Amino acid sequence: MTSPVHLWLPFFFVVGLWWLSTGLILRLVDREGTQRSAQGVQGRGLVAASLALVLGLSGVVLTREMTTPAGAYLAFVSALLVWSWQELTFLLGLVTGPNRGPCPEVRGLRRAWHAFRAIAHHELAILLLGLAVILPSWNAPNSVAAQTFVVLWVMRISAKLNLFLGVKNFYEAFLPVSLRYLLTYFSRRSINLFFPFSVVIASLFALVVWAEALGGQSPYEVAAASLVGTILVLAIIEHILLVVPFPPDSLWRWALKSGPPHAP
Repeated sequence: MTSPVHLWLPFFFVVGLWWLSTGLILRLVDREGTQRSAQGVQGRGLVAASLALVLGLSGVVLTREMTTPAGAYLAFVSALLVWSWQELTFLLGLVTGPNRGPCPEVRGLRRAWHAFRAIAHHELAILLLGLAVILPSWNAPNSVAAQTFVVLWVMRISAKLNLFLGVKNFYEAFLPVSLRYLLTYFSRRSINLFFPFSVVIASLFALVVWAEALGGQSPYEVAAASLVGTILVLAIIEHILLVVPFPPDSLWRWALKSGPPHAP
């Protein structure tokens, strides 16, 4: 029988790490453009992101044979460190896309194409990082890093599609002034037809993963499935925050140093 501590410990670990790491990334971003040297802000952020990337990729390789709870935790953190590189470089405006202005007055597939070009370099970066994480660890005894990155990747694509199709909340408080043109590629509405489908499918996968955690035959299997299952649940919650009457930035007031930037 699975010990409750083997389930709850990964859960609280992931929730705490998710909340803290998101806040630290927001703290590194000059959201209102008030710094005297934008290059200095970008430089410090790039150093932090690059250090996280090196540590993360090294951890992916070093933990792929570790079938212990500690190995599962370290692999999970390694994937999160790699993921943080694309998060930070995007918010710093270093890796976005060739379109760096508001969306033209177009609709349909043309609007979708312009939206993709606004983040094309970012998407390519995630693809390359995904290959760097998935290829070394997917068929390895410890594949937690690969599973974690895939969950983050798929759920991020789903979130972007929902933002494009229309939701209530944009997480706009997280965007620095230099990236607020991206808001013109989003649609503001209470909900879209894709949203319930995306949440239901993700929730079904979450049930499968948590069933594996409950039926795990070893402490490693329980820890691995619990870690991946928790980050998937958090991604589902982030989706729900897109449509409920609750400002998502309230969870990270301490990290949003000067309050949300003013709309243009």
